[in-house]
Amino acid sequence: MKKSPALDYIFSRRSIRKYKPDPVEDSSLELILKAAMSAPSAVAKDPWRFVIIDDFELKKKTADALPHGKFLVDAPVGILVCGDLSAAHGGLEGYLIQDCSAAIENLLLAVNSLGLGACWLGVYPREERIDAMRNIFELPKNILPVACISLGYPAEEKKSRDRYNPSYVHRNHWK
Repeated sequence: MKKSPALDYIFSRRSIRKYKPDPVEDSSLELILKAAMSAPSAVAKDPWRFVIIDDFELKKKTADALPHGKFLVDAPVGILVCGDLSAAHGGLEGYLIQDCSAAIENLLLAVNSLGLGACWLGVYPREERIDAMRNIFELPKNILPVACISLGYPAEEKKSRDRYNPSYVHRNHWK
């Protein structure tokens, strides 16, 4: 099998939940967001929107609202990934979710390529989480929070893993 540095970043990407206190440079954040915004988008509508969270109190409120995200408080930065329904293809939530998910995956791969770590914390479709993010960040009605990403320099090491399962693959028909 041919080796590829790009595939190495995909296979070595892991959810990181422990962070060093070192701040993430603005130049790195900009690169990460550029990568996120390079994702495919239905009819190139680019409905994604991002809120950088580096205020401790806001990180704490956000972590308190996400049952599996308590470690966000210790991450130097968080990114709330949202979508603008008024910008989504046809104004449809389904396209918005697909576009934002593609942006999130690009973001996570960019993080890994820069030697940083991140963890995707789900917001959508849980109404209580959506409402909490809308309240905490004073989001307009047309802005739908999709996920929150914790981000920083890893204070834990995780090995690459292969989750390929041939039984999940079907050719031409479902057999």
